[in-house]
Parts: sequence; structure tokens; C-alpha cells
Amino acid sequence: MSQFAINILFVGASFALYIGIAIWAKVGSTKDFYVAGGGVHPITNGMAIGADWMSAASFISMAGLIAAGGYANSTFLMGWTGGYVLLATLLAPYLRKFGKFTVPEFIGDRFYSKPARMVAVVCLIVASVTYVIGQMAGAGVAFSRFLEVEATTGLLIAAVVIFFYSVLGGMKGITYTQVAQYIVLIIAYTIPAIFISLELTDNPIPPLGLFSEHSESGMPLLAKLNEVVTALGFNEYTADVDNKLNMVLFTLSLMIGTAGLPHVIIRFFTVPKVADARWSAGWALVFIALLYLTAPAVASMARLNIATTVYPEMASQVESAEEATANPILYADRPEWIRTWEETGLIEYEDKNNDDRIQLYNESESFASTAEQRGWEGNELTVNNDILVLANPEIANLPGWVIGLIAAGGLAAALSTAAGLLLAISSAISHDLIKGAINPRISEKGELMAARISMSVAIIVATYLGANPPGFAAQVVALAFGIAAASLFPALMMGIFSKRVNNTGAISGMLSGLIFTLVYIFIYKGWFFIPGTNNLADTPENWMLGISPLSIGAVGAIINFAVAFSVSRMTAEPPQEIQDLVESVRYPKGAGTASNH
Repeated sequence: MSQFAINILFVGASFALYIGIAIWAKVGSTKDFYVAGGGVHPITNGMAIGADWMSAASFISMAGLIAAGGYANSTFLMGWTGGYVLLATLLAPYLRKFGKFTVPEFIGDRFYSKPARMVAVVCLIVASVTYVIGQMAGAGVAFSRFLEVEATTGLLIAAVVIFFYSVLGGMKGITYTQVAQYIVLIIAYTIPAIFISLELTDNPIPPLGLFSEHSESGMPLLAKLNEVVTALGFNEYTADVDNKLNMVLFTLSLMIGTAGLPHVIIRFFTVPKVADARWSAGWALVFIALLYLTAPAVASMARLNIATTVYPEMASQVESAEEATANPILYADRPEWIRTWEETGLIEYEDKNNDDRIQLYNESESFASTAEQRGWEGNELTVNNDILVLANPEIANLPGWVIGLIAAGGLAAALSTAAGLLLAISSAISHDLIKGAINPRISEKGELMAARISMSVAIIVATYLGANPPGFAAQVVALAFGIAAASLFPALMMGIFSKRVNNTGAISGMLSGLIFTLVYIFIYKGWFFIPGTNNLADTPENWMLGISPLSIGAVGAIINFAVAFSVSRMTAEPPQEIQDLVESVRYPKGAGTASNH
């Protein structure tokens, strides 16, 4: 059976499973559509949260970024994991006790203001749309390789599948589909990692393999990786970062952005009790840890595999880097995986010195003289970071069924989070905007129809934007986290833990944080992410105080808090019943069912 046929078999079977679940879980009420009826078991919910959380950025792009940047890009791991702990301890149980369907509904009721609810809707849509761009882009990358179609065609296929199980099943369908998707993606991620760890270190447990000896050279794996990358002009893989401020702000932005993301928060409304929300969070951490502990090993081994594929003599003991890098592979002898990915355009080769060999190195000024001595006239192999996890089985010459499995896993990761985000957008439009502001008397049937139409439109917009993403999947997601960090997280925290912050302060804070963060991002990434409209190049020398657009969300959050508290101090206190409500929410000893308001 050909590899294409195997891929079709695995991907087709997983898609049939997702659509079958959606048909089984077809909803007939808004409560089923928004919160799956409020009766999901904590373990089931924890697994669904894990799938919702481990997006294309986690599955496809995070390992690629760590592989490219080493320790410097471990901020993705630290920020996303730490942020989930914040969400589980500081927000989830309190919001569950409040018993609403959506984040904007909580903000609107807590700050006794329809305008506050509408501002929250805007913040949610901006953050969620930015996030879903990364998921759709990730789906396009996976489809373009494994189903041998154009990325745009892949996006359309992904959109159709999401449409069926999201629009038909709502949160109920998404929940049980995400359970299936978690099982698919975690098996797909760990099995290739086990094979590769065994091949490189003889250790079947990837996180332990990362700190084991490299089989061929006898050196510790990370020491071998440092030796190889420095011989090619890159910084040591384990080197510390110079810009500590940016690293701290980026980690903080990911952490508080995590805690402010509505598509994860809304999952805690699907369980019956506050205690179940806490148990859901605990189980989700277990399920998430399985992938997040494996990702650094996958990244390191992929980086080493690529370098030693191009420079085979670097894999064993190296006495002279000059000699070991003297005979890179001939382009004509490149392995099949490079040929395959070249067809997608995600690997590109240009023979700059006309020697018919592949030179892979860092074209930095500090390495220029060494490259010149070796007769290199420029890096000749460009590898898209987003392919490393997907290409890993091929790089390691693993069986065809493993490649088919990882194809299904990558698509499951992208689709599961995209569905959660699209539901958050849909519920914000139908429940908060249409029912909350435009037509409060809308019938349940009318609201359910509005929710489905909203989700359909959101899928169309997400598909279009996914075809024109402003960066790698994980980078786009990081922007979304920054937006959520600057706008929604402070409002949620102040709504739960401060009785003094009023409606005027909350609105002013959210708008200040959102506008500041968006403007800063657009200056470097292009206005509304339109290519070529950026005012400054997105390079460290142009960043204000050395702060990356990916890190600015933490600053936006500080501005949000400062403005909200300052404005609240200068205006009237919230009504006594609101202060009593805050006092009640802070002690989550019980909760009613999610209510339809």
C-alpha cells in the first residue's frame, strides 16, 4: 500500500469518527450547544480540555520553534503550562460558580453593564480570530503534505469537517469529538517520539532520552547537539538568552493569556459542580503533560537529525568540525523526506556555490569568515519550522503507518482547537451580541439558529485568514495570547477578586489594554495582519525597549489593570448587590447550573 493510501486511510477514518460523533450528539437546545447540557464528566472534560488546549501550535509548531531556538524558545512551554495552572486555580472554579454560558456574559453581569459585555465580545472575537488563524494555517501545512493537495485545498477540507461536527453538534458534539481527537493526537505524537528516542539514545522514554547518551557518538545528546549546531554557526542549543526582560514578559504574556482564553474557560461551564471544575483542571494537566514533557525531546532530536542528515560525518565522534562539515550530502543523494517536503514548498534548496551539495548553516556576520574558508556562499536549505514534527517519522525512516498516524494527529490538533475557538466566537455573537443587546426576546430556536449561522460565518472568515497567516502557527497563537492577556484576563481577575472595580473602570481598562496591544502588534506585523502594511521591520533593534510584539500582551495587561483601578477610584463604587455578588463568587462552595440569560 502506498504512503498516500495509508495517509488517506488514517485521516479518513478519523474524520469519519468525528462526523459520526457529531451526528450522534446533534443538539436541540442552546444549553446543549453552549455548554453540552452542563453534565460532562470531569475526566471526559479534562481530556476534551487537553485536546482544546493542545492546538496546532502545540502539536505542529511548538517543537519546531524549540528546535530552532533551543532554550530561548522554551518560553512557550513555560508560559503555556504555567498559564494553565493560573487558569485552573484562579479563574475556573469561580467562573463555574457564577454559572453563565460565556465570558462576556460574566463580565457584563459582574460589571452591571451592557457596554462592558459588548467590549468583552470585541476582545473575545479579536483574540479568538487571531488564534484560529494559526489553527487553520497548521491544518493547511498538514494537508498539503499528507493528502498531497494545495494548502488552500487543505484548508477547505478542514473547514468542511469542522463545519459538520461544530455546527451540527455544538459544544456537545465538540466535547466528545475532542475526546477522540485527544486520543488520536497523543498517540500520534508519542509513538514517533518513542521510535526516534530509541534510535538516537536507546531509551524508549523521550523525556529521559533527552538527557541520555547519543548512541552513535557516546556523548550526552544535548552536548552532541551543541557541538553540531555551533559547528554550523548557530548559538549553543542550551545557551541562555541576552534579553531577559523580553523573555520574562513573553512568558508572562503566554501565562496570563492562557488564563484569559475564552475557548478553554467555557469548558469549565460544561461540568455539573464547582468541584468537577477543579477535577477537570487536574485531569487536563495530566493529559497535557503527556505531550508537553515529550515536546522538548522531539525538538532536540529533530534538530540533530536534520543537521546530521546534511552532514553525516557530524553524527559520530568529531575531532575537527572543519573536516566533519567538509562533505555535506550531494543534492542528488538527498533523502526521500526532503524530496517529498520540497514538493509542498516548505523546504527550499538553492545551490549558491554550484557544488551540487547542500550547505546548511547560520548566515551570521560572526560566522561569515568561517563559511568563506569552507567555500560556502550562503545557506542553501530553508526548512519551515512548522514541518519538523510532521516530518520526524520520515527523517527517522519510520514505517508508513506511523507517518499516517502523525498526519491524523496533526489534523486532530488543529481541528480540535479550531472548533473550540469557533464555538467561543459563535456563542459571543449569538448569546452576547444578538440576545444580550440586539434582540433580548429572541426565542431559543432563533438563538440556536443564530449560533449556527454565526459559527458558519466564523468558519469562512477563519479559512480565508488561515490562507494568509502573519507567521508560523505558534507565533500567530502567541499574538492571540497577548491580546487575551491584555484585554480579558485583567477584567476576569478584577471581576472575581476586587469589589471596588466598577463598570467604567473595567471598560476603560479593557479598551486601553486591547488598543495598546493591537497597535503595537500591527506596527510590526502589518495593520490587521495585511502583509506589507507594517511601519517597522519586526527585528529586535526596532522593538521598543527590546520588547517583541509577541511579548507586548504582558505590558497591555499592566496598562489594563492600572487604568481600571485608576478610573474606578475616581468614579462611584459598584452597587452593594454587585459587591455582595463578588463576595459570594469568591467562595466557590456550590454552583447552580449554567443559566440562560
